[in-house]
Amino acid sequence: MTWRHVNRVAPYIRISIDNNDSVTGKASIMTLLPAAFDTLTLGRWQFGITTVYHFLQVPLTIGLSLLVAIMQTKWHRSGNETWLKATRFFGKLFLINFALGVATGIVQEFQFGMNWSEYSRYVGDIFGAPLAVEALLAFFMESTFLGLWIFGWGRLSKGMHLASIWLVAAGTTISALWILGANSWMQHPTGAVFNPEVGRAELDGAGGFLKVVTNPVLLWEFTHVLTSSWLIAGTLVAGLGLWWMTRAAREGGAEGEKQARDIWRPIARFGLVVVIVGGLGTVVTGHFQGQEMVKLQPMKMAVAEGVCVDTESAAFTVAQFGSCPLDAESQSTTKFIQVPGVTSFMSHNSFSAEVEGVADIQARLVETLNANEHFVAQYGDASQYDFRPPQMVTFWTFRLMIGFGIFAAIMAVWGLWATRKDQISTSAALGKFALWTIPTPFIAASLGWIFTEMGRQPWIVHPNLPGLANADPVGNVMQMTSVAVSTTIPPIQVFLTMVIFTLLYGVLGVVWFLLLKRYALEGISSASEKTAHDDDADNEAVGALSFGY
Repeated sequence: MTWRHVNRVAPYIRISIDNNDSVTGKASIMTLLPAAFDTLTLGRWQFGITTVYHFLQVPLTIGLSLLVAIMQTKWHRSGNETWLKATRFFGKLFLINFALGVATGIVQEFQFGMNWSEYSRYVGDIFGAPLAVEALLAFFMESTFLGLWIFGWGRLSKGMHLASIWLVAAGTTISALWILGANSWMQHPTGAVFNPEVGRAELDGAGGFLKVVTNPVLLWEFTHVLTSSWLIAGTLVAGLGLWWMTRAAREGGAEGEKQARDIWRPIARFGLVVVIVGGLGTVVTGHFQGQEMVKLQPMKMAVAEGVCVDTESAAFTVAQFGSCPLDAESQSTTKFIQVPGVTSFMSHNSFSAEVEGVADIQARLVETLNANEHFVAQYGDASQYDFRPPQMVTFWTFRLMIGFGIFAAIMAVWGLWATRKDQISTSAALGKFALWTIPTPFIAASLGWIFTEMGRQPWIVHPNLPGLANADPVGNVMQMTSVAVSTTIPPIQVFLTMVIFTLLYGVLGVVWFLLLKRYALEGISSASEKTAHDDDADNEAVGALSFGY
């Protein structure tokens, strides 16, 4: 085995040093530094940082495009000026978010060809297809009709202008579908075979492409992202609506009370209903997505639930410290607050069902992989690998994701109760809580993606376990993260670009926040009260969607 191969494999082999060993602090530092600054570790950090930044904008773009389209439809059908004002107000916030989302997303695809060139070489025949369709079809459609919507106020007919924003919403959804199709394939490869002559995965004909786009993971991953995007956008609309309603009713006198009742209350209740719909959808799709992962990525879910060995009537653990050992006889975890049977129900819809545990999954996976000639030829004996993902990260991101999502549910119940039967609220507490709730679903979504991606480790292309068990050719398609990184880019280059991207994205993040804050605090200006559509050509510019007042 070459040193290069050892260097790639080493990050996934757990090495413990007894406290009694005579290892000096200096020696320990010298040992850890190369590991911290190798291309693999730095490449993972860089991709993770840029992805989390980017995904702050993505779900809001998906969700808010739909809500703005619904608002404009309500105005189009009813003539109620409230919804015209809402369309223009949240339309500005949508445009800011869209622009920053495009800026932060461009870097993502470049990394596939640079830091992760070995991955791209291995999966390019499959992975490139959905990304190409997304760029050439969905994003082109989305950006084209967004331009028509921006500059079409007062120029296009009301019907054509309305159709433009609906096509933008459709484009964002289709774009998400294709990107998630690529990600779903990484989670569970389908429609592909391994070509040993070129050492890469290839599509298994036209039927293979159909299997890629009908991947069982894609159904629940796409619907989960879609509903969580509605939750995020609904929280923004409801949060701003409630904050402005309570403030206007409390501080604006008779005119403020009228604005609170006629404008902000309907907007707030619309957002709150979306929160309820999106929240319930997120819970349901998340449940079925988790059950799919129990079958296809059992190690991820066992670590997330803290199940160390195969267990019947497995309890849900609220808090856990320590990692599940590979030795089924050992116990190195401390658990707090366990609810019997809940994990079994979450996994199999039965409170008494058996749930696979970490140690037993490791043993079965080693046996399965050692029976696969392709794996042994490329990676050697499977017993040398630790197939557990980072356990504390996987465990806690799963729980924090759920925890942060609860705040939106509290806001929805509180807000709907406070605005029942045509009431408006002057509660400063409600307004502040609604405002501070806005970032919580963003955090939950980011934690969800950290859980999804880190929980898949040490695989970048997780093996198709049913295919492995059935000796299906698709079972040969797999890749460990340690061999997916570029072999030519030195660590110092990755480190410098990571620092630059982190600083650049940090600046863009501040700009994004300040712009959203600025226009959110300006509220619904009198400029938005002007009619956007007028048959008179002299009034075309009146309704232009502008960021200036």
